Amino acid sequence: MSAARPPSVLLVDDEPRSLDAMEMALEEEFEIFRAGSAEEALKILAEEWIQVVFCDQRMPGMTGVELLSRMRERWPETIRIVVTGYTETDDMIRAINEAGIYQFLAKPWHPDQLLMAARNGARLFQLQRDHDRLTLEARQLTGTVETRLAKRREAVKQGFGFERIAMAPGSPMEGVCAEAARIAAFDVPALILGETGVGKELMARGIHYGSLRADQPFHAVNCGAIPDELLESELFGHVKGAFTGAHAARVGLLEQADGGTVFLDEIGDTSPAFQVKLLRFLQEGEIRPVGANGTRTVDVRIIAATNRDLEAEAAAGSFREDLYYRLAVNPIEVPALRDRPADIPALAERLLARLIAAHGKKAEGIEPAALEFMHAWRWPGNVRELENELLRLLMACEDGWLRAKHLSPRILRAAPCAEEEDQAADLAVSGIGTLKERVERMEARILRDALTRAGWNKSRAAEELGLSRVGLRAKLERYGIEPPLRAVGPAAE
Repeated sequence: MSAARPPSVLLVDDEPRSLDAMEMALEEEFEIFRAGSAEEALKILAEEWIQVVFCDQRMPGMTGVELLSRMRERWPETIRIVVTGYTETDDMIRAINEAGIYQFLAKPWHPDQLLMAARNGARLFQLQRDHDRLTLEARQLTGTVETRLAKRREAVKQGFGFERIAMAPGSPMEGVCAEAARIAAFDVPALILGETGVGKELMARGIHYGSLRADQPFHAVNCGAIPDELLESELFGHVKGAFTGAHAARVGLLEQADGGTVFLDEIGDTSPAFQVKLLRFLQEGEIRPVGANGTRTVDVRIIAATNRDLEAEAAAGSFREDLYYRLAVNPIEVPALRDRPADIPALAERLLARLIAAHGKKAEGIEPAALEFMHAWRWPGNVRELENELLRLLMACEDGWLRAKHLSPRILRAAPCAEEEDQAADLAVSGIGTLKERVERMEARILRDALTRAGWNKSRAAEELGLSRVGLRAKLERYGIEPPLRAVGPAAE
């Protein structure tokens, strides 16, 4: 695997001339960072990825050995080299034991000597990383499958798997989740289709936690919310100075998720240039950080999602056809909420529990009338819209119950027969029919709206409209207006 950036070396010395001399000897082969004190060195180590450190022993404040001792605790993998003219044997032994010094370099040093020490240190650093990686792979091959399965079961138990998807018995989501579970077992890219807000990321998490990658990282990126040039840096990383503002190197999400999964939401919004880079990664498993000369190999599963018809766009040439077929081995389509209305009670209960925990406001539940209105609404914003509506009800909750009267007006008008009443009201306004017919249509609409605001309490609705209870009841019978539930209880009286 070729290095994507030169090995990084930190030079620590309180004398600027010494720093200049060391940098001149190493700058052609290494990425150089400089620090004039131990405190400055610790700050650089916290922000940069340093492989080798050359540190002067005699510095004001903290000595080189003391600095490297602190480094050993926090950055044990970094190769530590002391540059010193102080050569007492006791001091060397103490440094080796306490600071884990790799090498002492005596002053005055020769440039070739410094360069060789840096090369050996960088090589040792890489060997250590290769050893750790091979050890991990060996464990995976010789007995960690059971451990990973146990972790996966635990993750599912904690609510990260398909069990987190609320549904009613016989819901269309049962078949979708079963299909996704089959795909999860195969370590191939996946494509999730569905309207905005249907829960595509939740399905992607289910696939991840249902696979052997369950104990590895999961990262999600909304491709439609990030400009193309920043998206490439977000996923592939960049080297220092790759573009304006790149003051430090950054490890991309694909490298951070090595061994795990990256979820690319709204993949249909990406540019052709980015699609080429993603296709190359899917084919080769290699990433090239922005501004880097080489590539790195990572093992990441890609799960993509979109609300577009990618097959049609691929056929029309607006989306790369080869990338589409690479992703769409077995597309999973998540149905819209309007196509699974039976799921609304279970879904609303799950979402409400989450909102109660997040906002710290207690509630007993959702009244049946409110659920009836929710069932009648088509939810163009899908689950996301449902969650927002529940939050609205929770904020307005006064007696522990989420009431229908607090629902958005558009949902209140979605009660049974409301569509017909809306059409009737439109006819009344448009001037179709006699005056008496048009007035009756508007009156029926006004009656239902008043009852909705009153929670179908006829006494309160009659008071609002200036009618007697008997007069209101007569009008309801005349127009055939009934509450959304046959048995609403005392609220209907």
